[in-house]
Amino acid sequence: AVGDSGVPRRDSLLLEAGFLAVLVAPLHLLKWRSTAWRAHDSVTFWLVRWLLFRLMFASGVVKLTSRCPTWWGLTALTYHYETQCIPTPGAWFAHQLPVWFQKFSVVATYVIEIAVPLLFFAPIRRLRLFAFYSQVLLQVLIILTGNYNFFNMLTIVLAFSLLDEEHVGHWLGRSKRRQASSESMAWPPSLRAVLSTLLELSTYGFLLYWSVQCFSLEINWEKRLLDSKVAFTYHEFTMWLRAVTLPLVGLGFLSLSWEILSAMYRCACVRGCFWKLWATLQWAVFATATMGMFAISLVPFTYIDYESNGKLWPGIHQMFNAVERFQVVNSYGLFRRMTGIGGRPEVVLEGSYDKQTWTEIEFMYKPGNVSSAPPVVAPHQPRLDWQMWFAALAHHSSSPWFASFVYRLLQGKKDVIRLVQVDESQYPFSDQPPVYIRAQLYKYWFTGSAEGSGEGPAPWWRRQHVQEFFPTVSLGDPALESLLSQHGLKDKTPLKRLGDAFLPRLLQSLRQLSRPFSGPTILWSLYLVAATICLLRALGRRPRGGAPPARHKGPRRGEPAERGGGERNGQVRRKEAKEAEEKGEGRARGATADGHSDGLRGTKKKK
Repeated sequence: AVGDSGVPRRDSLLLEAGFLAVLVAPLHLLKWRSTAWRAHDSVTFWLVRWLLFRLMFASGVVKLTSRCPTWWGLTALTYHYETQCIPTPGAWFAHQLPVWFQKFSVVATYVIEIAVPLLFFAPIRRLRLFAFYSQVLLQVLIILTGNYNFFNMLTIVLAFSLLDEEHVGHWLGRSKRRQASSESMAWPPSLRAVLSTLLELSTYGFLLYWSVQCFSLEINWEKRLLDSKVAFTYHEFTMWLRAVTLPLVGLGFLSLSWEILSAMYRCACVRGCFWKLWATLQWAVFATATMGMFAISLVPFTYIDYESNGKLWPGIHQMFNAVERFQVVNSYGLFRRMTGIGGRPEVVLEGSYDKQTWTEIEFMYKPGNVSSAPPVVAPHQPRLDWQMWFAALAHHSSSPWFASFVYRLLQGKKDVIRLVQVDESQYPFSDQPPVYIRAQLYKYWFTGSAEGSGEGPAPWWRRQHVQEFFPTVSLGDPALESLLSQHGLKDKTPLKRLGDAFLPRLLQSLRQLSRPFSGPTILWSLYLVAATICLLRALGRRPRGGAPPARHKGPRRGEPAERGGGERNGQVRRKEAKEAEEKGEGRARGATADGHSDGLRGTKKKK
């Protein structure tokens, strides 16, 4: 279900996010192990928000600029769940949903990817929180219905740039409850609070109105469904896109400028001449780097409208050309066109010893056996299974690696076989490599909710043979040798490596240890170990024992005053001492009225 947004696109996002992480990470030069929030941190952190905006806005726009009839007809999701690279079991259930709901889901996707990203730069905190939860909802739904490796989880991580410390503290139970309760009880509300609420409600109302008008949302009471259709033309959309692309660049520039000026003010508020100079120096360096990253990112961002791209300053293009090979900034546009409209194309490999009896070679993740349930492999990236999906979209000559893949299977290369099946018992030719291999092209469809077999498990798929994808070949076959020579894939002399070096031996040992396990098992094991370590560290920081934490009390008898109250504010101590003195005088007067002897006894008890 992905057009031109294959594996390299996701790797590009990982590269850019990793580079931004270098800028966002705290700088420990003078204050070692300090985790304090630096004055310039909000400036570099803004780049993460800008990356998220470019990713989501471009992903929504390219669906319409591609002129794909399924996206314009709002029927893309009726094909998406069964034609995506590696579906999950949740995709089968989502595929059974009624058509009107699938069309409404496409409308919701447009709103979340095109309209909601504008709220990333909203000055109102609750609007940014609304944008955050909208993006997380979309990514979670994609995770439940498709295996897109680390991509969706990385997008959720980028969405955390929309949050603030107060909201995260509320998750962790560290929010300032007293301050929040006092502010919520304030009456009458301030003019700023009233205007903020009105602007927030107006934004929600405009989003709803825009959605109804642009997609003709109307409830059909007779059929009890929601009708929807695109209410604008391709020309109108391209004109709108041309009108908003450069203003969006200006919006990003204003937002970044505000962050830079705010950080500069925080630097001026730092105490101490040396630390103020040090904070200002860091601010200048990171602000310059952030402005440079923002400038060169405008080139791939404006690819959505080439006329706007041509209006950029030529110096920005030169800067981008200088760093383009490093892929620190990239263009994005996911699910541009929907494939597999007439059925999901799938390549099925078959092996034989005599050219008479053929046995299918099952892969670990991609569809093959119609009775096998779709797997859940995220965040693992099964590269071979993904490439098999791309290979099925065209002739085998468009995938030169496929001939080499068949050649290695004929040779019985263990490392290649492990890409097909980690468990050798599941590979039908584990004892002896096949003599002949061929590939057939099938069309796959999800079964309906009413379909099922009388005996055995109900099938998840149904399929139909289309044609031969790759001819029957064997070792020494002239056709296979010609394909390998044509693309330079013949066996080459392996490079000599130092076998006694520490790093190669370490990597080889790790490979041997992980050989019996699949990719998802290894990844989730590492994640669980990391989560356990973080949990143990968090528990280790908590106070031990059942005694409650010490409160602000005065010094005990026989202790110096500095030990008992040295950590409190002096003004607070004087106030408490004054109150205690007043209480003592009141009790003393009451004791005198009852009698001198009783007053002495009351004084002793008090002591």
